[in-house]
Amino acid sequence: MNVVERIREVGLVPVVRAASADEAFAAVEAIRAGGIPILEITLTVPGAVAIISQLSKRLGDEALIGAGTVLDADTAQQCIDAGARFIVSPALHIPTIERCRRLEVPVFPGALTPTEIVTAWRAGANAVKVFPANALGGASYLKSLKAPLPQIELLPTGGVNLKTAADFIAAGAFALGVGADLVDLAALRRGEAASITEKARQYVAAVAAARA
Repeated sequence: MNVVERIREVGLVPVVRAASADEAFAAVEAIRAGGIPILEITLTVPGAVAIISQLSKRLGDEALIGAGTVLDADTAQQCIDAGARFIVSPALHIPTIERCRRLEVPVFPGALTPTEIVTAWRAGANAVKVFPANALGGASYLKSLKAPLPQIELLPTGGVNLKTAADFIAAGAFALGVGADLVDLAALRRGEAASITEKARQYVAAVAAARA
């Protein structure tokens, strides 16, 4: 399976932040039920590496499990050893990119300015996570970046919701990093996992409509 092409095809990378392993598992199942087979488990989740390992073994090729909020190369290594199929970071750390490239695991480092984005791309990033995208204008900022940098794949995160998804796709996003607007922990805690599943379906439809 070509991981990068699969993420491009789906167009969505849900960012799972949770207070416990059980909560993370529940969120993953709700999102998968809505048709999104890609999950980024952030290292802010207690026991995140173990969760990545369990999900990778349990789901196999039924879903792509990646690690998020990865800040250094050794942590990336731990996640990859646990079964992470891609690595995401909120920041640019070139040794992490180099480690992932050596291990042939896709890496999406975080960057915000044109200089950071080009630096990440030249260092070997498969796509660059533009974060926080909403801080500099959201989709209009992404469109401004793509004009001189059409060759660089951009993964906007921060400010992505059902209202802005189509604009980000139209601006040239490779895929969308979606956080709390989809992974609604409050709904999960109220026993309303079905609302997350329904919103996942809405995101899938929004991306398809925007691309059409």
